[in-house]
Amino acid sequence: MTATICKPPLSPDAVLPALEEFSGGGLEPEGDYDTLEFAGVDLAGEDGRGARFLECALREVGLDEAVLKNARFLSCALERVRGVGVQLAGAHLRDVELAEARFGGVQLHGAVLERVRFVGGKFDYLNLRRARLRDVSFEGCVLVEPDLAGAELRRVSFHDCDLRQANLAQATLRDVDFRGAARLDISDGFDRLAGAVVTPGQLLDLAPALAARLGLVVAPR
Repeated sequence: MTATICKPPLSPDAVLPALEEFSGGGLEPEGDYDTLEFAGVDLAGEDGRGARFLECALREVGLDEAVLKNARFLSCALERVRGVGVQLAGAHLRDVELAEARFGGVQLHGAVLERVRFVGGKFDYLNLRRARLRDVSFEGCVLVEPDLAGAELRRVSFHDCDLRQANLAQATLRDVDFRGAARLDISDGFDRLAGAVVTPGQLLDLAPALAARLGLVVAPR
């Protein structure tokens, strides 16, 4: 029997019940939002720091500059959500699926992501510094300059993803599977790749940068 090279992420456990339409005018700090559907709502600039979203669906919601620091999203579905400069530092996402999201400059530093699936969408300059990712999968995503410096990644996979200029400086990786990535481009943190799995082809693509970081000169005979 062949041992598993890399343990796959656990899937989110989220089956939404019947939902009630959100009818509030906006978010409130420390607010509780249970079994609600936010559909086509513009929450740009709203202050929902410390809020709790339990078994909620957010569909085509605008979150530009929304403040959701330390918010909790538990057993939630986010579909076609968009936002620039969303503040999610210290947030906790558990059993969450994000489908076709478009985010730019989102602040998730110090956040905790458990059993989270990203499906499609584009994420520019995603700040996950010192975040903890456990059982997280990225499927068909475009990730432009994601910052994972100092982050802890455990059972994280990338399938059919375009991963550009990822910063892994001081990150800790365990059972991180890059083999399915359509593009794997790392800007920093090559010395932190222990605990990750790549294909032979990906290793060849990374070889020049690895050699440069090691000070290894490759020259013809």
